[in-house]
Amino acid sequence: MSQQVGVVTFPGSNGDHDAWNAFANDLGVPTRMVDYRETDLDGIAVVVVPGGFSYGDYLRCGAIARFAPVMNAVREFAQRGGPVLGICNGFQVLTEAHLLPGALLRNESLRFHCDWIHVKVENRSFWTSDVEVGDILRLPIAHGDGSYFADDETIARLESNGQVIFRYCDANGAVLDNANPNGSRRAIAGIANEGRNVVGLMPHPERATDPLVGGADGRRIVTAALSALQVAV
Repeated sequence: MSQQVGVVTFPGSNGDHDAWNAFANDLGVPTRMVDYRETDLDGIAVVVVPGGFSYGDYLRCGAIARFAPVMNAVREFAQRGGPVLGICNGFQVLTEAHLLPGALLRNESLRFHCDWIHVKVENRSFWTSDVEVGDILRLPIAHGDGSYFADDETIARLESNGQVIFRYCDANGAVLDNANPNGSRRAIAGIANEGRNVVGLMPHPERATDPLVGGADGRRIVTAALSALQVAV
């Protein structure tokens, strides 16, 4: 059986179809939806935890989704070194599940932000294997709780270990306050675990894989999945 990309879907998810389309149609690889009640990821080579509003964001973004049956399988998959990408709400779910450190707080402006922004690739990871450190990507955001926060010790550890993967910047790569859309500490837009196989980011690469939708820089992130799939593309 060919290995597949698995897109986890929770009640309330709305970015699952975007993620499915990016991998299945734009990359042309076997992709299937993974229901939140599933407990077996057999045949899955790549896991995507998509954006949306899992469980309506009740209690706290991602706080209920972390207890879904599928998350035990995702945790075991990640611990074995399997590649996991958490996008927006998926990033929130991964922090709530303690697969990534820190938390995503309310945007500093207290407003929902939906726009195209720029991020700089800061370090290597599974999901940045097809880009260069220092590359600037233009990606869309759509979130109300995207301000990355961690205590000083955690931030220092992330920086020293090279676990900060994406940082908000302007079009020229300058890290400025007015280029940070949500007030994230150190302008952090995405991080990795210590193994660098699990990455979470607030911008939506899966919504930027075709010039027809406004940009294709996100394709440079999702194409990393090809290295984990035993398929002919």
